[in-house]
Amino acid sequence: MQRGINLVRLVALLRRHRLQSLWILDRTIRPALAAALAGIPERIGLGLGPQSAFITNDGIGQEHFHDHPIDWLRALMAAMKVPLSSTEPNLQVPTTLLSAVGERFAQFARPWIAIGIGASHPDKDWSDATWCEFLSALRASGTVFVVGGPANDARAEKFISACGSGQIVNACGLRLIETAALLRLADLFIGPSSGPLNLAAAGGTEAFGLFGSTPVLTYSRFIRAIVPKGGPSPGGMARITPAQVLERIAPYLSRRKAPA
Repeated sequence: MQRGINLVRLVALLRRHRLQSLWILDRTIRPALAAALAGIPERIGLGLGPQSAFITNDGIGQEHFHDHPIDWLRALMAAMKVPLSSTEPNLQVPTTLLSAVGERFAQFARPWIAIGIGASHPDKDWSDATWCEFLSALRASGTVFVVGGPANDARAEKFISACGSGQIVNACGLRLIETAALLRLADLFIGPSSGPLNLAAAGGTEAFGLFGSTPVLTYSRFIRAIVPKGGPSPGGMARITPAQVLERIAPYLSRRKAPA
């Protein structure tokens, strides 16, 4: 019922603007259907699945259906012959905020190693036992900041208690923009495919992503993929071991990121 109401509202909104062209950067049907009902002549979309009936371009190949959304858009730009020089993000964080976050944690020794815990689905994350094993081995390498938002605050506290080290800082209570600042200031990031990984890469921080069950992200040169033997698959996070990750990040633990 609510979806129907929202569709009617969207159609009315689009009609009011009298658009001649609309780009639909998603594979769902509703935006394309709303654009068609609103009488928009040119409706550029991905055309994946049933959406193809409501767009006016050819769309992209159905082989892209299970790709990451960024790869959908790259394919769409290519199909529409729109120049795309780079997909590298460059998240701008206010200098005053970077300074404030830097001063807040100035007493902690470098390197600053940010760890992202939590994910949109449990299959994308490590188990608590695996995280504890990894953090225990990593804690002597520098200061570890655990990020993951308020939902992971209690979990981070549990990890810190289990590791018994003052070199691990629970940063899950930071606001999103403060987390972005911390990740930009960090020397290194490790975590599953989730928001913090993308924030770290957008801030130009070397970001080691644990892609156990999801496709590897390739849009940024700062994302360095760690995958299980045989590639990502259901249950794949259990096949990425702390020892494997520690071996991959070892050459980076002595590096310091240039000041933001």
